[in-house]
Amino acid sequence: MDVPVLEISDLNVSVEKKEIIKGLNLSVGKGEVHVIFGPNGSGKSTLLNTILKLPGYSIDSGEIRVKSQNIQQMSTDEIANLGIGMSFQHPPKIKGVTLRNFLNAINRAEDLDDEIRALSMEAFLERELNVGFSGGELKRAEVLKLYAQSPALLLIDEPESGVDIENIAVISKAINKILQTDRPKKQRERSAIIITHTGHILNYIDADIGHVFMDGKIVCTGNPRAIMEDIKNLVFSGCVTCTKEQRSEDGSLR
Repeated sequence: MDVPVLEISDLNVSVEKKEIIKGLNLSVGKGEVHVIFGPNGSGKSTLLNTILKLPGYSIDSGEIRVKSQNIQQMSTDEIANLGIGMSFQHPPKIKGVTLRNFLNAINRAEDLDDEIRALSMEAFLERELNVGFSGGELKRAEVLKLYAQSPALLLIDEPESGVDIENIAVISKAINKILQTDRPKKQRERSAIIITHTGHILNYIDADIGHVFMDGKIVCTGNPRAIMEDIKNLVFSGCVTCTKEQRSEDGSLR
């Protein structure tokens, strides 16, 4: 049996001494794509930032394991070298570093030039990283970065946020390629956690497991598309009900 790519046990996290994540448990297996839904401010982005041990996020208790290794004493670069890659909702602008130089520094992909063309990023290679990029250009650069890294686990924060439909389609195609979604799940080498507020990404990427995140906790787990329909009908607060009701085999509420 494969060891989970990511295993989180009873995790509690604070930001500026305020508790944000409260007793979270989550396991992501090899080849699995998880989608996390939730209202703004519920702690979704905090979870991804904590997995990478970004500054300002304090693990108060609990455990995060990446490929069975406890990351508590690891630095961000050490965690990234375990095979974790992140696409930020609001990526930082880095002056003095071109996109080309950045990609060359992290590249592990064999066909990066093909993906640069597929994402229409040729004209951006000599520009400073993310400086002056539009919303769609930022997201395309973030996905190109993930493609270059070829990580075992992708952490993707709201890929459809601030992006038009055309860019969502292009970005999603690249994400599907990284995740090898054209293969049976058992043959895939990469996993993902995708955060979404709108759920539009499900029109382009098939996810295996969906979670609803509210007030720093997972309050509902099941079929992603069924959960999305419940959110449309009940709004996020209505999904709390699904912790008390049994879901049918297709993931919808009985």
